[in-house]
Amino acid sequence: MENEFFIDSKNLSLESLKRKHQLEKDPSSRSNHMEYMPGMEKIDSDVCENVMSHMNSYDYEKYTAKDVRTALEHEHLSIEDFKALLSPAAEPFLEEMANRARVETGKHFGNNVYIFTPLYIANYCENYCVYCGFNCYNDIRRMKLTIEQIEQEMKIIAGSGMEEILILTGESRSHSSVEYIGEACKLARKYFRMVGVEIYPVNTDEYRYLHECGVDYVTVFQETYDEKKYETLHLAGHKRVWPYRFDAQERALLGGMRGVAFSALLGLSDFRKDALASALHVYYLQRKYPYAEMSLSCPRLRPIINNDKINPLDVHERQLCQILCAYRIFLPFVGITVSSRESARFRNGIVKIAATKVSAGVSTGIGDHERKYSGKETDSMQGDEQFEIDDSRSLDTMYHDIAHEGLQPVLNDYLYV
Repeated sequence: MENEFFIDSKNLSLESLKRKHQLEKDPSSRSNHMEYMPGMEKIDSDVCENVMSHMNSYDYEKYTAKDVRTALEHEHLSIEDFKALLSPAAEPFLEEMANRARVETGKHFGNNVYIFTPLYIANYCENYCVYCGFNCYNDIRRMKLTIEQIEQEMKIIAGSGMEEILILTGESRSHSSVEYIGEACKLARKYFRMVGVEIYPVNTDEYRYLHECGVDYVTVFQETYDEKKYETLHLAGHKRVWPYRFDAQERALLGGMRGVAFSALLGLSDFRKDALASALHVYYLQRKYPYAEMSLSCPRLRPIINNDKINPLDVHERQLCQILCAYRIFLPFVGITVSSRESARFRNGIVKIAATKVSAGVSTGIGDHERKYSGKETDSMQGDEQFEIDDSRSLDTMYHDIAHEGLQPVLNDYLYV
């Protein structure tokens, strides 16, 4: 799948700048965001139709305190119950929701909290997403690690005791091919018990290849399920194609992956509708693939390089907590990850209520784990980060803090036989 939108952001030509301006100002210059590009696989699935039907008709202002009380009385929530718990009417019931969520978490996950770390191996990107630090027009230091550099980073991370890694790239096939990612995953198998990827969406046969290279699960952020808002935020590149991205998790499962993870980036659009759609995406796929492990994340917008206007202004911690509690009550078996975008104080609290997984020792830059983990300055080039993190605790500190809260930190619970 060739991409006409790859740009070297350190050498933006006058033509490239004109193109960027045109994409921003002239909607007619953009491709149809609902139309598949050549090479993109279409699958036969009704999941999208079901999810979007509920999201588009969701009027959260109609729910009342009575609806919320009724939902909390039910042992198993219906979709209508879940809608009530996401509504503004549920905000006064947050303590009651938290207590219910804590019970459900303990029932299905015990007091376990899983720990992982991300490894960014490249930050080249072929998409123009206006909110992302990696976007192809953003003037940042670009870098792609060599296989030798990837192994060095993995040795450093594994040396800290970490057993689960999530491999990430910018969305550029020309710089980060499926084969390149596959080689990185083969290396990861040498050092880690659990391997995930968060990369550009690919076809079923490519997910099957990555699974054969050692990948256990695939994470894809839909960013926003609002089709119209999506079109205004993703102005160029393969990521612009909304339906291809939506079906990524299902293609991954068809390709043999053991697990898939979902998320919207809260704050891009109406967060209540995005939270509803994210959970229903899991809900319908869970019924279609009951053997699969599924998880949800709830990231909020964070500041990025060269754009000081990106902030989670409309989704506050109390609202985020409401969403996470509603997720846990509606989908009691689903894992919930809270990222380092959130503060240590918030993460310490939410793992006692609804979350089951956190990251530690995080860097969203490229090639800087030796400096970050050892404190030593190195001569090697480093690539700029995707976004700013809030919680920068090391694995040791995170492990101690979780244990101090009376919880059990878990590095891995999956055995290969």
